[in-house]
Amino acid sequence: MDITQQLINGLTQGSIYALIALGYTMVYGVLRLINFAHGDVYMLGAYGGFFAASALGVTSLIDKGGSAGILQVAAIFAIGMLACALIGIFIERFAYRPLRSSPRLTSLITAIGVSMLLEFGGQAVFTPEPRPFPALIDNRFLQVTIVGTALALMVGLQLIVTRTRVGRAMRAVSLDRAAASLMGINTDVIIAFTFALGSALAAAAGILNSIYTPTIDPLLGVMAGLKAFVAAVLGGIGNIPGAVLGGLLMGFAETAVVAAGYSSYRDAVAFGILILVLLLRPSGLLGRVAAEKV
Repeated sequence: MDITQQLINGLTQGSIYALIALGYTMVYGVLRLINFAHGDVYMLGAYGGFFAASALGVTSLIDKGGSAGILQVAAIFAIGMLACALIGIFIERFAYRPLRSSPRLTSLITAIGVSMLLEFGGQAVFTPEPRPFPALIDNRFLQVTIVGTALALMVGLQLIVTRTRVGRAMRAVSLDRAAASLMGINTDVIIAFTFALGSALAAAAGILNSIYTPTIDPLLGVMAGLKAFVAAVLGGIGNIPGAVLGGLLMGFAETAVVAAGYSSYRDAVAFGILILVLLLRPSGLLGRVAAEKV
C-alpha cells in the first residue's frame, strides 16, 4: 500500500468536503440555521458545470480526442458558480427570509423541504439516470489541480472575510445581527451575499468532485452534504478554519477506512465521527462553548 498516495487521496477528498462545509458554517454563522439544502446546491453545481461544458462544446471536443483549454475550464467553473450563487440567493429570499422570526424548528423543517424539492425536482428535470462528466483535466495533474483550486478558493474566502468591508459586515452580523443593523449594515444584503458565497463554493466542489469521480446524478449531494455537515460540526460549526480542518479530517478518515480494506464502511465513518463529536466535544475541535438563551 502506497501511504503517500493514500494521503494524497485523503487530501483531495478532504478538500472537496471542506469547500462544502464552508457553506454550512457561514450560513450558520450569520443565521444560526443549518441549511440542509446546501448539499443539493452542490449537486446543481455539478449539473451546471456539465451543461456549461456542453454549451461551450467541450464535451464534443473531448469525444473527438481533444482536450479542454484553461479558459474553457475557467469558464465552466465561473458559469456553474454564478448559477449556484443566484440559486442560493433565491433560496434565502423566498424560503428562509420569511421565517426569520419563526421558531428555529420551522426553519429547519423548511430547509429539509427545500432539500427534498431540489432532489426530486432534479430527478424530474435531469432524469434519474447517471450521466458521465467530461474529463476536463488530465489525470496526471487531476489531484494537484483539485487541491490547488480548493486551496485558492479557501484563501480567497479568508481574504474576503478578513480584508474587505463586506467581510467585516459578515462578521458583525455573525456576532450580533440586531446591533449590526443599528450600525447601518443592511443585514438582508449581507445574509444574501453569504448564501451566494457559500453556494458558489459548493458549486466549485461539485464540479471538482465530478471531474474526480466522473459520474453525476440528482442525488449526488445527499451523502456528500451529510459528510460535509459532519465536517462542519467536527471543526466547530460557525468557525471557518474549523470547517476546513473538519473537511480534511473527514477526507483522511474516509480514505484510511478504504485503504484498510473496509470500503463498504466508508459512508458509516461520517456518522460514527458525528456521534463521537456530539458525545465528547459538542462544540467541535475549534468551536467555543457558549451559553444560549432559550
